[in-house]
Amino acid sequence: MAIELKNLDQLKSMRKAGLVVADTLQLLKQSAQVGMTTLELNEIAVGNLSKHSAKSSFLGYHGFPAVICASVNEEVVHGIPNKRKLISGDVLSIDFGAIIDDWHGDAAISFGLGEVDPADQKLMDVCEESMWRGIAAGKKGGKLTDISAAIESYINSQGKYGILREYGGHGIGSAMHQEPHILNFGPAGNGPELVPGMALALEPMITRGNERTKVLSDDWTVVSQDSSKGAHFEHTYTIAPDGKAFVLTSLDGGKEQLARLGIPISDLL
Repeated sequence: MAIELKNLDQLKSMRKAGLVVADTLQLLKQSAQVGMTTLELNEIAVGNLSKHSAKSSFLGYHGFPAVICASVNEEVVHGIPNKRKLISGDVLSIDFGAIIDDWHGDAAISFGLGEVDPADQKLMDVCEESMWRGIAAGKKGGKLTDISAAIESYINSQGKYGILREYGGHGIGSAMHQEPHILNFGPAGNGPELVPGMALALEPMITRGNERTKVLSDDWTVVSQDSSKGAHFEHTYTIAPDGKAFVLTSLDGGKEQLARLGIPISDLL
């Protein structure tokens, strides 16, 4: 299947969806407290979607029953919100998608509750930074796996972490999951050329142990086989018509994070 290329007006619609995603994830991080449940956080996200007259990318997707994925500790991705109370030291990963005018935005964050183990904080920091390194490497004229190599190289430079093999990033636009699939590992220089109009959701997923995972009996929740804690970060970014990057799900378009990596962002969006 061909990679969907967007014009500027379509990217502007994706930016609207991306801002809803950014606002909601910020709200959820601010709202999350020890003693809350992920089901309560899901309801906050439902309310914010309604406030912005947006639809959920996740609810009903292949039968998924919620608007957020909420994964705690060894649950790396695709956790279903439930009534388990969050406790101090938990690592919580929240994935969220929104639709505005039939265009999608998708992003994820991980953060700790209460007193966080420094090794868990480093896990999250490494995962997040690897995402930004991937975005910085995903330049016009490069190849898709330049992103993969940048993500893997940074993670491996920071210690021994498991990089999930079965899951990765994806194209996004008029549907949440589109071509191409984006691995978080592998050599640079392969795959399709990166061109203006592409919109890609980069999402490194790592654990403090090895990369092996299993899916629980709910057919959704992905956990580490060795019960090590995981982290998950994601942003939707585009190569704008002027050839510069723009992070559609970041409140500032990725300006602050990409500037320190020497990457200017587009001013078209």
